[in-house]
Amino acid sequence: MPTLQRKIYSKLLNWKHSHDNDCLLIKGARQVGKTFVVDLFGQNEYKKYYKIDFFENEDYKKIFEGSLNPSDIYSKMSLYINNFTIVENDTLIFLDEIQFCASARTALKYLAMDKRCDVIAAGSMLGLLYKEIESIPVGYENQIEMHPLDFEEFLWANDITENAIHELQKYFISGQIIDDTINEKYLNLVNSYMVIGGMPEVVLKFIETKNYQETNKMQNKIINSYRDDITKYASNTEKAKILKCFDSITIQLSKEYTKFQYKTVEHNGSSNKFANSIEWLIDAGIVKKCYNLKSPEFPLKAFYDLDNFKLYMNDIGLLTCMYGLNTQLQLIKNGIKNTGKGGIFENLTFDILNKRDIYLYYYKNKHNSQEIEFVYESINSVIPVEVKSKNGKTISLNNFIEEYKPNFAYKIIFGNQGTNGIKRTIPYYMLLFI
Repeated sequence: MPTLQRKIYSKLLNWKHSHDNDCLLIKGARQVGKTFVVDLFGQNEYKKYYKIDFFENEDYKKIFEGSLNPSDIYSKMSLYINNFTIVENDTLIFLDEIQFCASARTALKYLAMDKRCDVIAAGSMLGLLYKEIESIPVGYENQIEMHPLDFEEFLWANDITENAIHELQKYFISGQIIDDTINEKYLNLVNSYMVIGGMPEVVLKFIETKNYQETNKMQNKIINSYRDDITKYASNTEKAKILKCFDSITIQLSKEYTKFQYKTVEHNGSSNKFANSIEWLIDAGIVKKCYNLKSPEFPLKAFYDLDNFKLYMNDIGLLTCMYGLNTQLQLIKNGIKNTGKGGIFENLTFDILNKRDIYLYYYKNKHNSQEIEFVYESINSVIPVEVKSKNGKTISLNNFIEEYKPNFAYKIIFGNQGTNGIKRTIPYYMLLFI
C-alpha cells in the first residue's frame, strides 16, 4: 500500500531539531492521520520510540496516577512497556488519544522540564474531554493543528510531482493563459478532490480502486463515527441539539445566502439554544467557522462580527458525501445544476485555503447586500476572493475593488486564468499559490 506524503512531517523534524524542549501537542479531528504520521516519525527519527495509546489500553492511565515526577513516570512506564529503556536525547514518547487521560496532559510540563525524552501528544476533541484536568501546561507545549490532506498533498498522492506543481506555479506568476490540456487535467483533479477530499483512508482507497462508490462508503463510515462521538461524548442535554446542527450543514450551504441561520436548524431556533452545540462541533474539529466582517479593514480581527458566520465542513469530501453519492457523481461529471453547488464551491475554496492556514472571513455589504465570499489579510492589505462556478460578471467584486482599493483581488472559476487590472481570474487549483 502506498504511503501518503504529509507536510506535517517536516514540522515534526523542525520541532525535533529546535532544541526548545517543549512537548508537542498535535490537535485535529479524528482520522486525519495523526497516529500514522507520528508512528512513522518515531520509527524513522529516533533510536527508541514508544507509543502509549490511552484509548486502546486504559491501563496506561495508571502511569500518570499519583506522582508526576518524570522519574516516577518513566519507572511506571517500564511496568507496562516491554524492554522499556531510555536513550537520552534520542527517545520519543508518544501519548496518543491524550484526551482520555487528563493527568497525562498536566504531566507534559514536567516531562518537558526533564528533557531526557522528546514527547509528542495527540488527540481529538481536546477541548471537550478535559473537565478533570488540573493544570494546562502553558509554556511547555507547542501546539499545532493537523488537517486532512490539503489539495497539494492530494496531488502528490495522485502522482503529481513537486516539479510539476512548480511548473504550474510559473503559469500563476506569469498570468499567461494555461495550456488547455494542462488546465483540463488539473480541473479534473479539482473535481476529484471535491468528491474524495483529504481523509487519508479515503484517499488511499481512491488510489487503490479509483472507485467513487467505495470511497463514498468509507466517507459515510467516518461521518457515522462523528455522529457516534456526539452520542457518546456530548452531554445528555446537548446530544440532540448537536446532531441537529450537524445535520443542518448541507441545508445551510444550499441556501442562496449561506450564512448559518438557527431557524434553519429548528423553527424558532436561537443562539441561546444552539450556540454551545456549534462550539462542540468546532472543538471536535468537525466544522470550521468563518465570520462576517462589519468592515473589511486592516486588521480584520478588529472588525469581525461574532453574531454572523458560516459553517464549513473540515473536509470537502465529507461535505459532498453528506449530499449523497449521486451529487458526488454529478460533481465528477461537472454537471451539477442545483443551487447547492454554490455552497459546495465555497466549502471547496475554504478547504484549500484553510488547510494552508490562511484565516478567512466573508463580507456582506449591509447597504446593498452584495457579498464577497472570502476576505483575508496579506501584507497590510485585505484581499477579496469571489467564488464562481463559471466565468461571468463580478459586480460585488468590482464594487469592493472600487470602494476599498485592495492590492489584489481574485475571482475563482472552473476555467482558465486572466488579468484585468488588479483583478486576477484563476482556476480553483491555483488557490495553491495565492
